[in-house]
This record gives sequence, structure tokens and C-alpha cells, in this order.
Amino acid sequence: MKQNLVHISILVDDYDRAIAFYTKKLRFKLVEDTVLTDAKRWVLVKPEGSEGCALLLAKAANEAQTQRIGDQAGGRVFLFLQTDNFERDYQHLIDNNIVIIREPSDETYGKVAVFKDLYGNLWDLIEYKK
Repeated sequence: MKQNLVHISILVDDYDRAIAFYTKKLRFKLVEDTVLTDAKRWVLVKPEGSEGCALLLAKAANEAQTQRIGDQAGGRVFLFLQTDNFERDYQHLIDNNIVIIREPSDETYGKVAVFKDLYGNLWDLIEYKK
């Protein structure tokens, strides 16, 4: 049996604002942007060079969803962005005024820092030891 995790849905308040953040600030690639209805689009972004999972940018459709924007993991790190060059990508975060929650540290598994996305979701930027 073979299975793959292909998309993770992340709640956003506005498609274009979210696309701009992920493609310009985090250098993700816009994979798809398809209009489904007047209020709904199918928007996928993923890191450059990634063959794996994409983020589905899902515009909040009701008050309950709106209240959860930026807090889908209850204040824990929600997403993990692996890099092949920590210093380059950390500097890119700094240069783009991304909020750093935890400064870089060397751990047994690699180098890691925690940052916030546009909505306040917490991410690990991580380069695993080889």
C-alpha cells in the first residue's frame, strides 16, 4: 500500500493577501489558483523545489472558521519548513520582516527557529543534521 499526504488546509482571510505572503515573503510557488464560485477558490502553494505536500489556502467561510485563523494548532508549532540552507532562509525571513518567535538554536536533530506567518500560525524553519 502507498499513501501520500498531498494538501494541508490553512485558513486565511483573503486569497490574494495570503498568496502574496506565501509567494513573496516565504518564496513559495503558486501551484494552482482556480475560481470555484464567486466566494471560493482552489489555491495551492508549496515551497520551491518541493515534491511533497502543498498548502491549500482556504478562505474562512463562516464565523467559527474566521475565529480559528492563525490558531489552527492551539498555539503550538503548526507547520515545519525544512531547508537545505538554514542561514540563507533565516536571513530571508529577517529581510522580509517575518516575526521570529524563537531565535535559531542548535538541537540534536539540527538547527531550528520558530516564526509566525501572516496570520500568527507558528512554523519551524529547520535544517536537519546530515
